Amino acid sequence: MLRRSLGRVLSNGAPPGSRPPLPPFTLESAVQKVRAAEDAWNNRDPTKVPLAYTEDTQWRNRSEIFTGRAAVEQFLERKWARELDYRLIKEYWAHGENRIAVRFAYEYHLAGGEWMRAYGNENWEFDDRGLMRTRHASINDIPIKEEDRLFHWPAGRRPDDHASLSELGL
Repeated sequence: MLRRSLGRVLSNGAPPGSRPPLPPFTLESAVQKVRAAEDAWNNRDPTKVPLAYTEDTQWRNRSEIFTGRAAVEQFLERKWARELDYRLIKEYWAHGENRIAVRFAYEYHLAGGEWMRAYGNENWEFDDRGLMRTRHASINDIPIKEEDRLFHWPAGRRPDDHASLSELGL
């Protein structure tokens, strides 16, 4: 990002260290925030994803409850070491001034080759810099047959023309 001459505000008007779009969210900016999160997670870099969260971020993910970026990085390292060929789709559900709710599904396989699809909901709360302060996730996994997979794009960002969760009937 380019900085203005004073170096205190980025070219898009956001303070350094922020993650636009910033609260208060509009429908458009909330949808942008959801897609940015999806893109980051689909890149599966456990050192970069935590940078979108506050230093003291609080997480509830299934049966795990933890605090801080370092804990997020450790969690993601474990997650993506177990959940192979991970592909995720997030979909906007609702938003408030500094909160966003999403639903999501992702597919992965285990080391033994068993394919799974996980379904879930997340509630997010952001600070003024657009960093996620709180993440509550409820997730259920179901086994699927390999031929029932729906997420087939190459590793990384989901293509813009790939079907959404709603379009896939999920």
